[in-house]
This record gives sequence, structure tokens and C-alpha cells, in this order.
Amino acid sequence: TWIPALFIGFSQFSDSFLLDQPNFWCRGAGKGSELAGVTVTGRWGDLGNWTSPPPTPFSTAVWGATGNGSNSSGVDGGDTPPLSSPPDKGDNASNCDCHAWDYGIRTGLVQNVVSKWDLVCDNAWKVHIAKFSLLVGLIFGYLITGCIADWVGRRPVLLFSVIFILIFGLTVALSVNVTMFSTLRFFEGFCLAGIILTLYAIRIELCPPGKRFMITMVASFVAMAGQFLMPGLAALCRDWQVLQALIICPFLLMLLYWSIFPESLRWLMATQQFEASKKLILHFTQKNCISPESDIKGVMPELEKELSRRPRKVCIVKVVGTRNLWKNIVVLCVNSLTGYGIHHCFARSMMGHEVKVPLLENFYTDYYTMASIALASCLAMCVVVRFLGRRGGLLLFMILTALASLLQLGLLNLIGKYSQHPDSELQLKLAVGMSDSVKDKFSISFSIVGMFASHAVGSLSVFFCAEITPTVIRCGGLGLVLASAGFGMLTAPIIELHNQKGYFLHHIIFACCTLICIICILLLPESRDQNLPENISNGEHYTRQPLLPHRKGEQPLLLTNAELKDYSGLHDVATTSDGLPEGATANGMKSM
Repeated sequence: TWIPALFIGFSQFSDSFLLDQPNFWCRGAGKGSELAGVTVTGRWGDLGNWTSPPPTPFSTAVWGATGNGSNSSGVDGGDTPPLSSPPDKGDNASNCDCHAWDYGIRTGLVQNVVSKWDLVCDNAWKVHIAKFSLLVGLIFGYLITGCIADWVGRRPVLLFSVIFILIFGLTVALSVNVTMFSTLRFFEGFCLAGIILTLYAIRIELCPPGKRFMITMVASFVAMAGQFLMPGLAALCRDWQVLQALIICPFLLMLLYWSIFPESLRWLMATQQFEASKKLILHFTQKNCISPESDIKGVMPELEKELSRRPRKVCIVKVVGTRNLWKNIVVLCVNSLTGYGIHHCFARSMMGHEVKVPLLENFYTDYYTMASIALASCLAMCVVVRFLGRRGGLLLFMILTALASLLQLGLLNLIGKYSQHPDSELQLKLAVGMSDSVKDKFSISFSIVGMFASHAVGSLSVFFCAEITPTVIRCGGLGLVLASAGFGMLTAPIIELHNQKGYFLHHIIFACCTLICIICILLLPESRDQNLPENISNGEHYTRQPLLPHRKGEQPLLLTNAELKDYSGLHDVATTSDGLPEGATANGMKSM
């Protein structure tokens, strides 16, 4: 399951290259004529008019070699000379009266989706819709394929997702307009969600308790390797259609998984599909050259006794009737939503929205800074979770996220207020000492810490859910948490579509959510070194324990799992009979 993680990394970060908004300016009417008013749109929106320099005799190949420039028609040379360098920024309003533009693409491509269909000025909103399409497809894919995988199995969902992502992904490269591109990207995201979710569940169900987290983290590192390799892949392809095809074609190798990957034996046993389980176990024994007579634990005779039982498949909707399980899933959904949602707030603050002098203006510096923070976050997760466990690590990273957010929102604004209106000698000294550049550095520092911690919060929430959700509904529970993460990421293009309106309120809401999450995390159980729950009854017995161990001689305030089982009557009586035996009550046997 590690190899496909590289292909998934390519697909997840392709939007940064296919839909990056390049610098653009009006193209002149003919050779030697004065160029029209120039408008540039950078990463954070319109930057105003550029003043055109005198026309130059350079060909388009010169700009293409130095600045990855392109024109709307995609023709090199022609009658219109391009700009040898980006014009200077002016103070006038954006001039969008042009009928053709020249582009300076920063991502290593000669042409991308924006320059292909002139998605600038009045058509700039279509870029955000194209970004929506992949994320919305992922959200619907997580929700729907998760339920299907719990009903028909992980293997069929994985196979059909691979087949259809090949169809839709390659068709994206043949799009004739942006509407077709956005529609096909939705279905590509839908199929990509099925691949991500089923591989995640299979990985969890194959590993022993002590190896689950490290195996999952290795897959995350492989996916990040795809993120680091994407700029080189884009520079190699030079065209967005070639890049899209190159990203999708490796999924052809996953068609071999039908013959390599068996169905999850854990899911077959949990859903009481004992006939298929018996065939799979016999297949394993033959492949490993093990004699069936060496069955020390007597698994096969037990399966023979249960072959007549009907399969019992469960939908994620059943979790609504539980007492503890639904609360755990809701808490992790909110954590995932908050972690991925507030990550965008920190990223915008660091990349120049709140900082007057942007730290990072180069696309590659920007891109690799984000990737490096994610890598450092994953490395820290490996250490923290090893010592503090799942719940302790999640709590620590959420506290760091809340502190970074509150300090950035409150402390810096308070300093700015006092520096503008010094009412005392102390405030005057503070105003003199705290210059704008110092505040900017503080803001960048808080943003880096916030991005570091929020990335860990989102990743740990997904992994935590995979461990505490029972096998019979594991894909459904994973789908809910991953869809919540998708909603958090969806806030980024929504804010950009509204031209950054409501950004401060957006950050405040997520900052408040972090405080709520800190309290709710304490209600979660600890799943480190625990066996995976197989059915809903097992999932209900995952109850919270105190963060610190009991002192010697201290009476614990919480019941153990065995005591809770005997007291609440949650043990699975339905496995032997649909009703209670005569004389039985919810708390035990009725005395005669």
C-alpha cells in the first residue's frame, strides 16, 4: 500500500501547478506597438496595473526560457513581442479591457489551465470553481465509497476506483473548455477518494497493534515524496495536459492489485462471511506451504461450525444508536475539520496576507516551505505519539494550534493598538520598540508553529478514527472524518472566491473551535497497543482512561472494560440468539 501513496501525492498537489494564477498583462495589437495597460494577478489576487516598458525585440522564446511566459493563443513568436521582464506595479485600477494576454507562469509549465482558457479578470472566478471541483469530489467520494466499502468489501471498491480514475483522469487532459475540466475533475476526485480510503483501511487492518502507526506514517512520507517531486515533474512535462496524463498513468499499475491484494480477512470475519474466510485462509496456507493439519488453535473446525450463519453487514448509520462510539467519531470529525481549516489561515498569514512585507515571493520557496513544514510535523508526530500515545499527542498538538492562533489574533492586534495610541510611558516604549517588522516576524513565527501543529492534528484525527472505529463500519467512519477534513480544506478557495472577505472572522471561528476540541479530546479513549474493535459492541467498550496513571492505592473513578461490560449489558448476546434468554435482564440474570 506504500507505492500508490506516491501516485496519490502527485494527484493531491496537482492543483498547485495546473491552476496556479500566473502573472499576466495585456498583449499589444501588433509588432512594435505600445503594449496596453498591464495587470498582474499574483497568488493573493490583483496587484494593480503595471506600466509597460518600451517594446523589445525579444521573441517569446526568450521570456519562455527565463520566466515561463506564455500567451493566450499558445503560439510562440508571432507579431506581438512579449515583455522581457514583468512591468512595474502601478496605482491604477485593473485594466481588463484587453482581448488577449501574455502570461508569466511560475510553476515550470509553458502553459497551464489559466493561460489555456484566459481565466483572468471577469473569468478569474472559474479558477476557484475548478479548485472546488476536486475537493467536492473528494468529499462526496469519501462519504459514498466508505459506505460501499463496508457493504461490498474493500477490494471491489479499490478496483473500480482505479478503473474510473484512469478514465476520468485521462479525459481531463483532453478537456476542450474549463467547464469540462471542472466536471471531470469532480469525478477524478471522487475516484481518488475511494483509492485513498480503501488503502488506508486495508493498511490498518493488515498491521499488528504495535506497527500500525509507523506503517501509516511511512505511507504519509511516501505521499510527501510525491509533493516534493511535483515541481520537477512539472518542469519535465512543460505542458499541463502532459502533466495530467503523467500523473494518472501510474495508476495502471494498480490494476495488478486485483491478483495481488486479497480481500480483508478481518472484514470478512467481522461481517460473518465465513465461507469466504475459509477459502482465503486455505489460499494463504497453500501460498505459504503450510499444512492445514498444523492448525494449532483450531480455527478451521470453528469456521466449519459457523458456515451456515448468514453474513451480517452494518452501515455507518447504525452508529447513531450507540452511546460512546458516535461521540468519539463526532469529536474526531470536529478535530479534523478544525485542523485542516485553520491550517489555511496560518498559511495565508505566513505567505503575505497579513504581513506587509511577504516573507516568500518565489513560487518554489513558497511551495517547498509548506512541504517542509508538513514533513517536520510528521517527524514530530512519530516521536510524540511514541511517548504520549494517540490521545496525548493529539491533545498536545491541538494546544499548540490554539496558542499559535490566539497569540496571532490577540497579542499582535493588541500590540498594534497600543503602538498607535500610546497612553502611558510604558505603552510609548512598547510602541517604539515594536516596529512593524518585528510584528511581522512574530506573525510569521506563530504561523509556522500553527501550520506545524494543525497538520499533525488533522493527520492524527484520521488515524485515531481508523483505530477506534469497528471493522464492520471502519470505512464509513474514516469517510466521515476525511470528508470533514475536506470541508476544512474547502474553506480556502471559498475565501479566495470572495476576495478574502470574512478572512478574519474565518480565523476567529476556527480559533474558538480549537478551544472546544481541547476539552473534547479528553473524552476520547487511548488506542495505543490495543486490538482493533471488530463490531459495534467492541467499539462501545473503548472508553476513556485518565491521561496519568493511578497512584498506588488510589481508587480509580472510571470502570474498567470488564466492569463496564458486566454492568451495562453491552456484551454481544445477539451472536448466539436474537433475543435474551428467559430470566435475563439488561444487568444480568433475574434471581428466582
